[in-house]
This record gives sequence, C-alpha cells and structure tokens, in this order.
Amino acid sequence: MRHRRRGRTLGRSPSHRKALLKNLASALFLTERDATYDDNAPKTAGRITTTLHKAKEVRPLVEKCITIAKKSIAASEEAKQFETDAERGSDAWKQWRQSDDWRKWADARAPVVAARRRIVQLIGDKEAAKILFDTIAERYIDRPGGYTRVLRLATPRLGDAGDRAILELVGKNDRIKRSAERPAFEDDSESSDDSQAVAAATPETDAPASSEASSEE
Repeated sequence: MRHRRRGRTLGRSPSHRKALLKNLASALFLTERDATYDDNAPKTAGRITTTLHKAKEVRPLVEKCITIAKKSIAASEEAKQFETDAERGSDAWKQWRQSDDWRKWADARAPVVAARRRIVQLIGDKEAAKILFDTIAERYIDRPGGYTRVLRLATPRLGDAGDRAILELVGKNDRIKRSAERPAFEDDSESSDDSQAVAAATPETDAPASSEASSEE
C-alpha cells in the first residue's frame, strides 16, 4: 500500500530520486552564477530544461529553499548592525570578540547559519546555497510565493520522445508587453510644409484666363 507516499517515482529508487532532485535544484541556482570565464556557461540565467515530470517534481523543493533563504534576510540585516570591519586576527578584531557586540552579532547570526546548513542539507551544494542567499532570495523578499514556473515545450526529447519543459525563476526572464509607438515620418512633414509654402507663393491665374475667354467671344 502507498499510504502517505506522495510524489512521482520517476522510475528510480528513493536514494537515486533524491539525488536527482538535489542536482536539478542546485543546477537551477547555479545558472545565476558569474560564468564570464566559465567554459560551460549557462545559456540563460535562471532557467533549466528537463522533462515535464521532473520539472513538476523538483519545483516544490526549489520553492522551499527560496522560502527558507528569504526568511533569514531579516536576521542577516540585524546582524550587520553589530559586525565589525576590522581584519580577522587583528587587535581590533580580537577586542570586538570580547565585547557585547560580538555576542549580539552571534545571536542575530544564528538563524542565518541554521538556514544555510538546512539549504546545504536539502540540495547538497555549497556554491548553489551561497548564490541562493546572496542573489536569489533578495529578489523575492516582497513576493508571498510562486517563485518558479513550468513551461511545457512543444518539441519532444530526441530518443524517447519524452515531454520536455522549462523550469525558470519568476522575474528573471519575464516577457514584458509593450505597445508599439506610432512612428513619426520626418520626410512627410517636411514635404507637406514645402507644398504649403509653394501653394502660398504661386499666384492665382484663373481670373485672367476667364477674362481672355470673354474678350475673344
């Protein structure tokens, strides 16, 4: 019986499935890294392409990690009030270690350390956890939830024709609808001004022509 056994098996054992979800979540966070001198740079930051079922299965794990990191931002801001700029090991730093500010800093920093350890436990990658806390979590501080989206691709995967999908972070690659501005043609405006100027400068010749016609009669 499958009582309380939720989720997709994905054709893998529990340990293999857990490792797969860890790798997918850390891969999504690592796309936000600075890959200027990286030979294997991601094509698009904040986006990975995988199968549809894997994307739906790893999405709750990614949302949970972002929520944990986002909740630790307040404690991190409070700890910055008591930290020192002195170099580690210097006399000023040693004096700060003996002061009350260090105790306050340690108390305020404790939730942040616990959150980082929890994220490393969930995804198993320290570099991805660092990117999550330093870059991604601050982006969703005012968002109550829904940090990712799953977009199904039309073309299947080559080989087994599996359904593919894109898992991406909300707010990174959003499509912005913009209304096109009405174009202004400078040539048309100049030509209309020239035609008006020529019409104003040309005298009327209808009256003399009519007078000549009447004289001939």
